Amino acid sequence: MTDRFAFRLLARDGAARRGEIRTPHGTVQTPAFMPVGTQGTVKAMYPEQVRALGSDVVLGNTYHLMLRPTAERVARLGGLHKFMNWPHTILTDSGGFQVMSLAQLRKLTENGVTFQSHVDGSRHEMTPERSVEIQQLLGSDIQMQLDECIALPAARDDVERAMRLSLRWAERSRRKFEEMGGPQRGQALYGIVQGGDVPDLRVISATELGAMPFEGYSVGGLAVGEPQDVMLRMLEETTPAMPQDKPRYLMGVGTPEDILESVARGIDQFDCVMPTRAGRHGLAYTRFGKVNLKNARHAEDHRPLDEEAECPAARDYSRAYLHHLVKAGEGLAAMLLTWNNLAYYQSLMKGIREAIEAGRFEDFRNETRENWARGDISKLG
Repeated sequence: MTDRFAFRLLARDGAARRGEIRTPHGTVQTPAFMPVGTQGTVKAMYPEQVRALGSDVVLGNTYHLMLRPTAERVARLGGLHKFMNWPHTILTDSGGFQVMSLAQLRKLTENGVTFQSHVDGSRHEMTPERSVEIQQLLGSDIQMQLDECIALPAARDDVERAMRLSLRWAERSRRKFEEMGGPQRGQALYGIVQGGDVPDLRVISATELGAMPFEGYSVGGLAVGEPQDVMLRMLEETTPAMPQDKPRYLMGVGTPEDILESVARGIDQFDCVMPTRAGRHGLAYTRFGKVNLKNARHAEDHRPLDEEAECPAARDYSRAYLHHLVKAGEGLAAMLLTWNNLAYYQSLMKGIREAIEAGRFEDFRNETRENWARGDISKLG
C-alpha cells in the first residue's frame, strides 16, 4: 500500500465528469464501471482477464462474504485482495441491500437488522458498526455505510423514514470507520443518498450527507423497479446537491444506456451484475445492440459478434459456435459471452472518458445511441 484515497477532476463536459480516484491499491479512471465479484470472484472470468479488459476496480459483497467463508477467515488468510488474487482496488458494499432482498425473517430496528441466512438459516445481526467491521476485516479500499433501501413505489412517509434512518446510520458508520483507523490506512467510506422517487427527500439526504466527512457519496435506492425516466429525473435533482469535489457512485446501475445517461448527469462510478449475468444466459452486448445467442437464426451464422473488436471472444468465434455452446449448456458459453460483455462495457467507459476529455461527450452520446438503434435485428438478434 502506498497511496491514500484521493479524487481529482481532470475534465468536465457539461455535467459529465472525467476524473481519477487514487486508492492504496491503484488508480481508478472515472467514469468507471466496476465488475461485480459478489463472492470474491467475477463469475466465469479469471482475475487477469478482468484486469486486461481495463477494469481498475471490482466489487465484493459484504453480506455474502460474511456468511461464506466469513470475513474473519478472509482476514486470517491475508485479506480479500490476497484471497481473490486481485491486487488492485476493491470496493465493498454494505450488505444492506442483500439483507433486505435475500435474507429471511428480517427484523429492522433503530439499531440494525437481524436476519436469517439464506444459506443455512443461521441468525445474524447487521448494524452500521458491524458492516464497517466486516469491510475492515475484508480490507477493501472503498467501503459503504449501512443504509435501508426500500423498493419503489412506496409511500412518502415510508421513503422519508428510511431516508432519515439511513442518515443516522451514516453517522454511526462514519464513527466506527474512524475508530477502526480507516482514514489512516488510506481507505474510503462513502455515504449513501436515499429518498426514493421523492425529489425534495433526495436533496435533503444529499445535503445532510454532504455535511459529513465522507470520502465519496453514493446514490442508492434507484434501479429497484422504477422506470428509467424516474431514475434519471432523480439524478438530475440529486447530483447538484452532492459535493462537487468528491466521487459519485450510482449503485447497481446498469444497462449501457443507463450508464451513458447517468454520466451525462454527473455520475462517476457504476456497478451492475447485468453484463456477467447476461453472459451466463446467452445474451451478448455489442456496439450495435444486444444479441440473443439462444435464437435459432444464429445457428449457421459464421460471423463473429464484432469483427472489429479487440476482445477475442467478440472477434474470433462465430455466432453459430456461440449459439451451439449456449444451446448445449457448455460452460465455455458463459466464459466467452461474459468476456465479450465486460469488454464491451469497458470499451464504452473508455470511449466516454476520451469524449469528455475532448469536449465532445454529447456527440459521442448521440453516436453511441444511433449505433444501438441502427442494429439490424435480422442480423444482430
